[in-house]
Amino acid sequence: MASVLIANDQSLQRVGLRMLLTAEPDLTVVGDTASRAEAVRMSAALRPDVVLLGGRHPGTDDIETIRRIAHPPRLTAVPGLNAVPGPAGPVGQPPRILVLTSTGDEGYAYAALRAGAGGFLLEDATPHELTAAVRVVAAGDAVITPELTRALIDTVRHERAPRPGERVVGPDTFTGRERDVLVAVASGWSNAEIAARLSIAPTTVKSHVSHILAKIGARARVQAVAFAYEYGLVRPAA
Repeated sequence: MASVLIANDQSLQRVGLRMLLTAEPDLTVVGDTASRAEAVRMSAALRPDVVLLGGRHPGTDDIETIRRIAHPPRLTAVPGLNAVPGPAGPVGQPPRILVLTSTGDEGYAYAALRAGAGGFLLEDATPHELTAAVRVVAAGDAVITPELTRALIDTVRHERAPRPGERVVGPDTFTGRERDVLVAVASGWSNAEIAARLSIAPTTVKSHVSHILAKIGARARVQAVAFAYEYGLVRPAA
């Protein structure tokens, strides 16, 4: 059972999202709010698996909200909140964040992912796409819309432009198994699927992903995806 906190400044969207998510047998909504500041407080108090962040005017306030939720100073209960407590996650594990927005701006998407978001989904997604994305993010994997993939690749390539004298990282940097895992990640497989298909333990998959991110100097899984596309390890679908 994955618990979800909804943070959205549009009341009709909050109601609709709550109805949609609570209809799923493996999802539960532990609270909702229209306030970004309240979302930070509630995420610390309720410790949901996923914070679904959306609203009318995405921007710098959202990026700071994402950063504060994804990187809290500590995870302790905050008294005085009128919300139903959800199941407490592991100590030290902050909620994962899925951003639901109307904008396709790759700069905003990339900033959200770098701040700590685990996924980025446009508001015109189908109900099935949304609930599937919540499950993927709750499991610790990343979600990114195909429409943004190419633009994010360009953004990552520009940011990763090597400075004079800097060692260039390429596909040969990885071991054979790391390369297998990188291709699987870029192909959209979850950690569980990678473990099953490569016949390795999920913890080993996580270790390989961590090593891959460290080698390319990345903070987010989506940057590894962009790296794989950039170097032709996988190719965008037509």
